[in-house]
Amino acid sequence: MIRLGVNLDHVATIRNARGEPYPNPVQAALCAELGGASNITCHLREDRRHIRDRDVELLKEVITIPLNFEIAATPEMIDFACRLRPHAVTLVPEKREELTTEGGLDPKSYRDLKGIVNKLKGEGMLVSLFVEPDKGVVEQCKEVGAHAIEVHTGDFCHKMDKAHTTREQWQLVKPFIDIARYAHGLDLQVHFGHGLHYNNAFWMQVIPFCEEANIGHAIISRSIFVGLETAVKEMHDLLNDPKFSPVTRGS
Repeated sequence: MIRLGVNLDHVATIRNARGEPYPNPVQAALCAELGGASNITCHLREDRRHIRDRDVELLKEVITIPLNFEIAATPEMIDFACRLRPHAVTLVPEKREELTTEGGLDPKSYRDLKGIVNKLKGEGMLVSLFVEPDKGVVEQCKEVGAHAIEVHTGDFCHKMDKAHTTREQWQLVKPFIDIARYAHGLDLQVHFGHGLHYNNAFWMQVIPFCEEANIGHAIISRSIFVGLETAVKEMHDLLNDPKFSPVTRGS
């Protein structure tokens, strides 16, 4: 089964747009649980544009499924994570001016990434690095001691949306199949995330060793029309129900 991590950042975006206390990300997390979410993901950014410190603290206290805490590898965020001790921490690159995370983390650009990973691991957290589908980068993730990688699917999703044939789509998926096998061979968990939506998420079913997909914007957008619990269930089914597999769909 592919675990579905539901990212609640944009519930907080809507709340913050009006400065009201609603919609509440914690309430949204409970609805996501009912819909079949395997974990809850939230990204505490430096500028607190959506999720805020208290949101993360309350999520850790209230939800009964694992919390995946996305952060930049800064001293402030690492210290916060060590106090909070969520189930998992995913280290991501972060630029203040970007609308959303634009690409994967480059392990070589950090002076002591291994020390950061070991500090988080020492507090009992699973540590994942958000990276591009590159074997050299995956090797570096293994070298610094990460438990998992989350492969950036943003570019894949944009190209998939423009593909006209199934043959083109298969060509786009093949690099993810290769990188998943390679990472699994290094004993790394393999997760995917960024840009996945209801017209492409089912492709995760054909990727071997894909353990988890983290999806936010598409689910929150869909929930406007069908409700959050239903939106989560629909996405969970796309990831796991064989009738939605591209192999089945194309047969």
